[in-house]
Amino acid sequence: MSFTADRLLLFGATGDLAQRMLLPSLCALHADGLLSPELEIIGTARADLDDQGFRNFARAALEKFMPADRRGSMGVFLNRLHFQPLDATQTGHYGALAKAVGTPQKGLAIFLSTAPSLFEATIAGLAASGLTGPTTRIGLEKPLGTDLASSRLINDAVASAFPEPRIFRIDHYLGKETVQNLLALRFANIMFEPLWNAAHIDHVQITVAETVGLEGRVGFYDGAGALRDMVQNHMLQLLALVAMEPPSSYNATAVRDEKVKVLRSLRRVSAEETVRGQYAEGAITGQAVPSYSDELGHPSDTETFVAIKAHIDNWRWRGVPFYLRTGKRLHHRVTEIVVNFRPVPHSIFVGQKASGGSTPPNQLVIGIQPEENVTLSLMAKVPGLDRDGLRLRRVPLNIAMADAFAGPQRRIAYERLLLDLIEGDQTLFVRRDEVEAQWDWIDAIRTVWDAGGLAAKPYPAGTWGPTSAIALAERDGVTWHE
Repeated sequence: MSFTADRLLLFGATGDLAQRMLLPSLCALHADGLLSPELEIIGTARADLDDQGFRNFARAALEKFMPADRRGSMGVFLNRLHFQPLDATQTGHYGALAKAVGTPQKGLAIFLSTAPSLFEATIAGLAASGLTGPTTRIGLEKPLGTDLASSRLINDAVASAFPEPRIFRIDHYLGKETVQNLLALRFANIMFEPLWNAAHIDHVQITVAETVGLEGRVGFYDGAGALRDMVQNHMLQLLALVAMEPPSSYNATAVRDEKVKVLRSLRRVSAEETVRGQYAEGAITGQAVPSYSDELGHPSDTETFVAIKAHIDNWRWRGVPFYLRTGKRLHHRVTEIVVNFRPVPHSIFVGQKASGGSTPPNQLVIGIQPEENVTLSLMAKVPGLDRDGLRLRRVPLNIAMADAFAGPQRRIAYERLLLDLIEGDQTLFVRRDEVEAQWDWIDAIRTVWDAGGLAAKPYPAGTWGPTSAIALAERDGVTWHE
């Protein structure tokens, strides 16, 4: 059922995500006139706040985390906010929450950002209080489990009250402009799609590198590690968007149908095709940083770095390796997709002394963060008389999104995702069969690690991870893009 919600219920409304992302995103949407005047926002958490207390809390968060030039009509936005304290484990508390929500004229959107252990109790409380009706949809923030079995338990609990068309599983990477631009690049430009296959692409690299360490996520991260925290969701979603077949149209069903086909085609990874690492002490931008175990306070075998050589066993990608790597305390912060094309089948410049007979393959780099850009490297002739032979050089064609689109306001991912949740567009959300295909592949990797006793290898903070990750690519003649 299609409807635009006129009530938004935020669970975890006093948490870090709400302060940094949700409240600033909603305020920005309000300032740009993208939220209906009818929309009321009800926050809930264990905090003992009333409406005014929550508005004061929200004001402080907006002043801290939102640029001043985007706080237009902040006072009017704050008047949209209401608050109802709630202990999510107490079913009897949900009656007061339902009263605070009131009776929506059009529909209710719920954003659930709580610990997975609270999901079952929260869904039961919502159902018992009448907050799961046919004009209610729910958005689920990760983590959604720690493996396939726990993910199914969570999804079963949610499905007991909400059908799949009213469940919005959030992966905030899908809300990023450049991630969506990947679809436009592939399917709105005739020159790329005919080349987007094993006949013309040699390999693909996907890197998600962070310079930060635990950043206050000690309890969660040590129980998850890089494989479950980053690869299972963000990186596999990027891989699916790179590798998917053209959908019949740009809508939720068609796009997600093609993504899940890719995820189900992933070949099982062997022990030789994966690397685990954990950062030791080192330096980031000249500043000394402690090791993971020192930052944690005790020894741990949790991986803070993962590199994987993945294969997609279908016609389009047969024989094309996808190299994935992610880690904390790496050399610099970057998220990018690098598509390396095959060399020209025959170089006519072999006899040219100045060129050395070298014609490096074309390369497409899609930068996602910290800068959004697209760079296509081409071979060109160096200007000159060429008395000693034709000279060639790789030349980048660089499209900086901030320069190409100087007019439109650059938006953070949660602005788009919250608006889509309110309006009911599931295209940029993850379907249950996608989640389960991702967990199935990740669980198989963990099984390989456990069977082989694969320990996390130390790497100095400020580097690009263990040397074995470099070897993972170089034994195939591939160099990581840095």
